[in-house]
Amino acid sequence: MLSSLIVLAALTTQTAAAPGLSQAVLKGAYEQVTPAMCLVRYSSEITNPASGQVSRRDSSAVGLLVSADGLVMAHGHMVLDNARPFSITVTVGWGEDEKEYDAVLLRKPDDINVVFLRIEGADHPPFPYVRFARETALDVGSPVALFGVLPEALDNVRALRVAYVGAILQKPRTTYCLDAPVSFGYVGGPVINSRGRVVGVLGFDLSPGEGGELHTRSGYPLIYQAALFRKYIANPPGDKAVDDKTPDAWLGVYTQPLTEDLAAYWGLRDEGGLVVSTVVAGSPARAAGLLSGDVITAFDGTPIKARVDRDVMAFTKLVRDTGPGKQVNIRVLRNGEPKTITVELGIRPPSSRDAGEYEDKVLGLTAREITTDVRIALNLPEDVKGVIVRRVKSGGSAQLARIRPGVIILSVGDYGIESLDDLKAAVAKLAETKPKEVSIFARFGPGTGFFRLEPRWNDK
Repeated sequence: MLSSLIVLAALTTQTAAAPGLSQAVLKGAYEQVTPAMCLVRYSSEITNPASGQVSRRDSSAVGLLVSADGLVMAHGHMVLDNARPFSITVTVGWGEDEKEYDAVLLRKPDDINVVFLRIEGADHPPFPYVRFARETALDVGSPVALFGVLPEALDNVRALRVAYVGAILQKPRTTYCLDAPVSFGYVGGPVINSRGRVVGVLGFDLSPGEGGELHTRSGYPLIYQAALFRKYIANPPGDKAVDDKTPDAWLGVYTQPLTEDLAAYWGLRDEGGLVVSTVVAGSPARAAGLLSGDVITAFDGTPIKARVDRDVMAFTKLVRDTGPGKQVNIRVLRNGEPKTITVELGIRPPSSRDAGEYEDKVLGLTAREITTDVRIALNLPEDVKGVIVRRVKSGGSAQLARIRPGVIILSVGDYGIESLDDLKAAVAKLAETKPKEVSIFARFGPGTGFFRLEPRWNDK
């Protein structure tokens, strides 16, 4: 009864304020898309990249079946640089008809902030699924219907609301912005136009492939039109056709736009550009001689006239798409004088999300390699090697010795540690004599010191 009242209220109250979306269109769309909507439940381990501290969180998300054999699309927040989901289930149907299935996560696309899941097993009927329209163009002022899932306190009932396209962004690609905030229960849900056609899904922010390292438009509701993800429905991520791609190129600088105020302060012409704030050690930029304070005005023949933050993201995408190994000319202003610097782009280094890790039961800890983003976050000099502790086992040797996540192991006993392989080899060597106590030399914060462990050799 409660579900029926909620659905009726959603259909009637929104329709009255939605010219171009009749109640008949809304009702037909509701009957069309809600059977394909599902509820995704999962757990995540959230890693603080600066400290290595790990916390666990249980979450849920709107899922959308996009094929009869169990391909599910959901919002991209399920996978972040410091979080990966596990124990994923997908509940199809609702009320007395709901059924839960196990699911696996496929590789997250690089060019749109969504993820795809695959329902496991073959022992299931063909699923109802959404079919997206070929023509997805919208205009400012176009009414759209959004479909989502209400909170668990309201039985996760499917609901709809009406909104309007309030603005259209042209860069880095056409993006439709809604005119009002939307609750998170609608993110990942389908969007229909005034003709009742499914034109896309609701999303938030821009993924790295769409503009850069940061989610620069977080919190503002956007419509991801179907053209952006149709190829992944045809060739799901994880299949060879989608996975084969050129690695991202890497320059190795952090920049900020040359605003009008900065140009005036430095006595430069107000024509835009990118101010190099940091040059990453060991990067192609450092090897080529780029310096902090340089103003980038052209990259490989493309003028750079950045004045706002989103232009920084566009530059990051430009570099990535150029391809590693290519030599490019970068025009800069150094102390107001023009200069050309030739750089051979490298391969973008792995982030903390991609870092390898190793669990050692003897020491009672899990360690991870130190990636470039972690090194920058911790302000670690390049000459500091080692591995960073990600987790410590409750009641284990490391915890009893007061080792905590974020500690950087530099040596174990007499063995220097520069990699996970070094850590494995050191423990294996010590296991030959099984000493009662082992000293670990480590860095924690700005200082260094020793931890004394009593290894549990029987746990090996």
